[in-house]
Amino acid sequence: QVQLVESGGRLVQAGDSLRLSCAASGRTFSRYVVAWFRQATGKEREFVGAISWAWTGSNTYYADSVKGRFTISGDGVKNTEYLQMNSLKPEDTAVYYCAARIGSGVYIKENDYNYWGRGTQVTVSS
Repeated sequence: QVQLVESGGRLVQAGDSLRLSCAASGRTFSRYVVAWFRQATGKEREFVGAISWAWTGSNTYYADSVKGRFTISGDGVKNTEYLQMNSLKPEDTAVYYCAARIGSGVYIKENDYNYWGRGTQVTVSS
């Protein structure tokens, strides 16, 4: 059973940077995808970005709203993925979730993912 735990969320000011972590336990797959989603109050959960791991390396892809500001990376030794967020805006305020699935490829829908963390709150003040 894969368990995901997010951390790093806090209150920051517009323009600041913040790094979220997603620590995984019980994951022994050679090909898998870890994604970040976010949900603002009163809105639907939306895809932020993902990293797809395979034997040949990794690929990342992002939502247009964060492209160029957010970067996803991973540490295979620590079984942890990171979401580096730069130039934060008030509209980035949300609960950020990490999710995972077996396999590799491009997956941007919630239903594509089997495993979810409980989320971490990011608040960006103006």
